[in-house]
Amino acid sequence: MLQSANDRFIACVNYGIEEAGRCIMATILMIDDDRPILELVKNGLEKDGHSVTIHTSAAHVPLEGLNGYDLIILDIMMPDMDGFTYCGKIRSLVDCPILFLTAKTMERDITSGLGLGADDYLTKPFRIAELRARVHAHLRREQRERHVSLTFDRIKIDLSAKELLVDNIPVPLTKSEYLICEYLAGNRGQVFSKKQIYEAVFPFYGYGDGSTISTHIKNIRSKFEEAGVQPIVTVWGIGYKWEQR
Repeated sequence: MLQSANDRFIACVNYGIEEAGRCIMATILMIDDDRPILELVKNGLEKDGHSVTIHTSAAHVPLEGLNGYDLIILDIMMPDMDGFTYCGKIRSLVDCPILFLTAKTMERDITSGLGLGADDYLTKPFRIAELRARVHAHLRREQRERHVSLTFDRIKIDLSAKELLVDNIPVPLTKSEYLICEYLAGNRGQVFSKKQIYEAVFPFYGYGDGSTISTHIKNIRSKFEEAGVQPIVTVWGIGYKWEQR
């Protein structure tokens, strides 16, 4: 029987994480006011060897010690303090990936959420295998090493410091925005689909989320416009490319 794209994706995830044994053990914080979802995710991630701390309210999570987490998962709609507010509050305190969980009806609001420094999002209801894969992908991304720099006219990308500068002034990109720029710039002139970009930046075997890339590109272009450059070009019907020389 033919598998759907999502089933193939999950099969790849299970092979990559369980069979290949490449899962990166991490300390994870999850905040969601829905206790059953917390328990479901905790159980799923602990199968991969992660240590998961759960809270039903962001207001009750102490700020000290946050930098001890390797990844944070935030629900957006919470009564005491919503995920957007909490992300904006802690982004300067932590350097780890932040993933949002959002209702389908709030998907159009995710642009502002990613602009606050979140790296990715999943819409509810979601499959636990997909969340496991997203977590695995972001943790793998954190371990990659970078060296030297790329220079394009007024733009410099410091691959070691993970920083993009225009006229030697840093552009305030989030981590995911930076990595998209690094990937496109490192393959200057080549056109990549949103799916290809997602799988390169968040590599988890065989499935890419184009809506996340569209949102990140929109935010990147807004910041580039303020800096007076615009190196990312849309190739209609195909994807994006870096055109700066």
